[in-house]
Amino acid sequence: MQADSKPSSELIRSLMQAEVYDHPVKAIKLIETHISWVILTGTYAYKIKKPCNLGFLDFSSLSQRRYFCHEELRLNKRLAAPIYLDIITITGSPAHPVLQGTGEVIEYALKMVQFPQSAQLDIMLEDGKLGNTHIDAFAHRLAVFHQNAAIAAPDICYGSPEHVKQSVTQTFENIRSSQEAQQHGAKLTELENWSSSFFSTRKHLFEQRKRDGFIRECHGDLHLRNLLWLHDKPLAFDCLEFDPNLRWIDTLSDIAFLVMDLQDKKKPQLAYRLLNAYLAYCGDYSGLQVFRFYLVYRAIIRAMVEAIRAGQAGISTAEKYKAEKDCHTYMTLAKSYICPQKPVLVIAHGFSASGKSTLSQLLLERIGAIRVRSDVERKRIFGLLDNTSTTNSRSNTDRANAHYGTPPHIYSPEASTKAYAKLSILAEDILEAGFPVILDAAFLKHKERLSFQELAQNRQLPFIILSVNASPDTLRRRIRARPKGISDADISVLEHQLKTSEPLHEDELPYVITVDTEQNLNLDELAMAILQKSC
Repeated sequence: MQADSKPSSELIRSLMQAEVYDHPVKAIKLIETHISWVILTGTYAYKIKKPCNLGFLDFSSLSQRRYFCHEELRLNKRLAAPIYLDIITITGSPAHPVLQGTGEVIEYALKMVQFPQSAQLDIMLEDGKLGNTHIDAFAHRLAVFHQNAAIAAPDICYGSPEHVKQSVTQTFENIRSSQEAQQHGAKLTELENWSSSFFSTRKHLFEQRKRDGFIRECHGDLHLRNLLWLHDKPLAFDCLEFDPNLRWIDTLSDIAFLVMDLQDKKKPQLAYRLLNAYLAYCGDYSGLQVFRFYLVYRAIIRAMVEAIRAGQAGISTAEKYKAEKDCHTYMTLAKSYICPQKPVLVIAHGFSASGKSTLSQLLLERIGAIRVRSDVERKRIFGLLDNTSTTNSRSNTDRANAHYGTPPHIYSPEASTKAYAKLSILAEDILEAGFPVILDAAFLKHKERLSFQELAQNRQLPFIILSVNASPDTLRRRIRARPKGISDADISVLEHQLKTSEPLHEDELPYVITVDTEQNLNLDELAMAILQKSC
């Protein structure tokens, strides 16, 4: 039910006058959505909530608008503090408003720094300006954000299996009630049946996610249009403030929205780069077992939005056509998630500095795989990672040295045994989730390679040894010249590897793809070779 908007309409007209503001006004422009007005003044933007009740949100009273203004400020300060400034009281009258004046408050506005639309990631993508640097920065920022976000208490409904199921069921009901759904009846039924089956057979995974603290106060609306690259910093704005159900969610549901959006925009390489970087920072590989479910859910939500838009009265023929097309695209994307290709287990075999990590990064983006790096997991085991960062931390290293001895040799046989055991657990989880796996480790011992060959064979999955080679002199030159990174392998580690490595056995050769990193790489040919061995 819509509240009386006449006073608000008069107020908005009055706020379009430059003399109302206590700062220079370059130009005034009004942006209107179904729930708010945003007044752009050149330097600042003022967002005012409409006095409306749409069922899923209620801004009909002044006290409610005040509350949700403060909620919006609180929530968005977490990921976009530089642009969310303050809550502004509006006094006076609709015809003669006064900002931050005395007397009775007639309305509230959220004051923000106005930013150029060209800073939005969707626009950057259209302009060909969105690259790996931006994706890596957002992966790190979101991993840190999720790690520090408030955790849902065990006794509240958020994130419980019943709560998750209700959200998905409601989404399917909403999309089926639209006229557009009639064109996609069979596809909707298939997706709904898959979601129901996935949930019923994996309910325990959702229970475990809640117990393990992965239900947190997230952003809830992480897509490219709500992300900014401003002053060389990653920001996410427009967090969902009006319904806690939409933001108290699984952290992987939050990141699934952005991965899905990148894939919808035909950028699968960036999507897998983002997902891999995020997982390397936070280590939540086990969560991939529910990730596909959330990818489908996010795609269906977008399909629902477009289906409803296509049925709205008053939109143009072009707008209706675009909404119908977008709905179809999201439905098709959702279906692709439930029909994945058979996963493959790839182990990257080679000495330190052979180029395994560089190659596997290119490869994971090309074939859509999840990579696990032994260098990262070794440090995670020994507490040497800087919270969610996969870069070295002197302070964390010092603390670990004090705990494990000075210094802990993370390349000792005992440490290597722990690392490979961890890789095995993670590989099992990722393969179970239906994703191809690339394990980036040296694998210089036959028993290490054999254990993962058996893992793949026990699951009746393809197994590939990606043997990455370079001459000893090249390896020595590279390891001396390379900058400090996640790997601590130095020349002494390399010399030890060269002396003690065990060559590939004859019975391993059918699984081998050899790459000489001293030669030019044809990534397309390599991806095709992996595909052929995966069949």
